[in-house]
Amino acid sequence: MRHLLIKTLVLASILTAGCIRLSPTASLPEQVGGPPLSCPKQMLAIPAGFYLSGSTKAERSWAYENGGTAAQKGLWYDRWDRPPTRRKTEPYCIDKTEVTQSAYANFVSATGHRVPTITEAEYRAQGFLVHSYAEVKPYLWQNEQPPPGKLDHPVVLVSQSDALSYCAWRGTSATSKPASCSLPSEDMWERAARGDNGHWFPWGNRWSKLNVNYAERFHGTTPVTRFVAAASPFGMVDSVGNVFEWVNTAFKKTKRVVVKGCSWDDNAGLCRASARHGRPPQSRHILFGFRCACRPN
Repeated sequence: MRHLLIKTLVLASILTAGCIRLSPTASLPEQVGGPPLSCPKQMLAIPAGFYLSGSTKAERSWAYENGGTAAQKGLWYDRWDRPPTRRKTEPYCIDKTEVTQSAYANFVSATGHRVPTITEAEYRAQGFLVHSYAEVKPYLWQNEQPPPGKLDHPVVLVSQSDALSYCAWRGTSATSKPASCSLPSEDMWERAARGDNGHWFPWGNRWSKLNVNYAERFHGTTPVTRFVAAASPFGMVDSVGNVFEWVNTAFKKTKRVVVKGCSWDDNAGLCRASARHGRPPQSRHILFGFRCACRPN
């Protein structure tokens, strides 16, 4: 009887707090039940439940070995990754793929929202100039139209505000069933990206360069359906690689927000579902895109 009472109190603390730090090998609490979730087309249903967020020391050690000298010198992953923590999410829907140039064009046409572009002066003013403006030009929209040959690639050169506007519009105007849509929180994104058991990568714990668009491959964005075979346990594609993705979570109490997923020019060490970076929300870059999350009304 005493054992049952202790077990009940522990579970109650988990449900109240929404998260609890446990050993990475500890078993998950029983998943939360509920009716099946009906999601808009091209979205994945994520049930209420718990997942393991953050990274272990072993994962971070691998990341440093495969993450380049800047990560090693700056201790990026010790400073930025969250510790292994069991966390709870409520049910939600999330895009299977990153929002494409074509889908964003529909939004621009319907709303008159600014197109994804940036002048050379604006680009230089952002300060992080790993890429020259010449490398930006192939991604600039011309005459209100996406760059040729990239309609099924992820849209880039969008700020977090642009992404939030798109998701809100999509929830009311671009789905078969009205829904409350926004950017996913970091927890929503990370759970969908890695499953419930703390996988280092969407497909498991063993790295495969064949599963991702990163620094050693294409040197630019790729179609969002190219890596369907390397989807996460929930079916999310390009959870790592292709482009970083804006989420709706502040980065370490700064004026930056979290971006997840790594991009086409990043080393393998950053291409983990638990990895995180922060950028000013007004940034527009060829490495940043997004996907939406919805809660059906």
